[in-house]
Amino acid sequence: MSDSGTSGGLTTIGAGNNDAPWDFFDSKEYFEHNYGHLRDDDRQIIKIVTDFFVHCFDRTVPQKQLASAIDVGSGTNLYPALAMLPFSSSVTLYEHSYTNRQWLSDQLGRPKPSWKREFWPVIAGARGPYRKINDPLDLLASCAEVTKGNIFELRPNQYNLGTMFFVAESITTRVDEFRRATLRFVNSLRPGAPYAAAFMCRSQGYFVGSTFFPACSISVDDVRSCLAPVARIRDIETVESHGLRDGYEGMIVATGWKK
Repeated sequence: MSDSGTSGGLTTIGAGNNDAPWDFFDSKEYFEHNYGHLRDDDRQIIKIVTDFFVHCFDRTVPQKQLASAIDVGSGTNLYPALAMLPFSSSVTLYEHSYTNRQWLSDQLGRPKPSWKREFWPVIAGARGPYRKINDPLDLLASCAEVTKGNIFELRPNQYNLGTMFFVAESITTRVDEFRRATLRFVNSLRPGAPYAAAFMCRSQGYFVGSTFFPACSISVDDVRSCLAPVARIRDIETVESHGLRDGYEGMIVATGWKK
């Protein structure tokens, strides 16, 4: 189903994931708007996620036990991958969009200043495993691999640690696709693997440049009911967020372990 059309010179996209032109996603514009500078909502999310990972790995992880990690739908956001660095031997940046994959590959070689100047100090904080990393962007470049992939085609039981930020609810208006994407993410992890996932609450969709992309309007209850069959949920928290764009009611962060 597609209800693509134009209105006032702006492109609008249909309801399903396959209707959106992901290969033409304006990565540069999206990065500048969302991650060119650290926002307070991301600061809060980073603290939730890094505190959880430190809780999971409460001692220095021996080299032979470092996790194979995945960040699903990385887009133009490096902070989930950076948050997994102390605990990972490899990080798969799993991305469907061609333009986002190109952007990620460029960033690994020439990262934007905000990652080290603004995001990393918050990620590192006073937490021991993070403070031991001298150059996080160099380390990420050495262990990360940008991989083309569709979230609906993730293979089960592949990774020991995982993140998915603003993906499952931001690729479709369809509840069944939101649920399937979330389940695919969790099922790509091995039993007992920690995960952190973030969602836009009650999103009505979003513009990137002049193109409108679909989103599914979900709540904390929707996230909980979706995760419960496949995950042990440690916590689901809401984060206030204002001014990023119109048409949403904050952010949701879920942490836990795959069953």
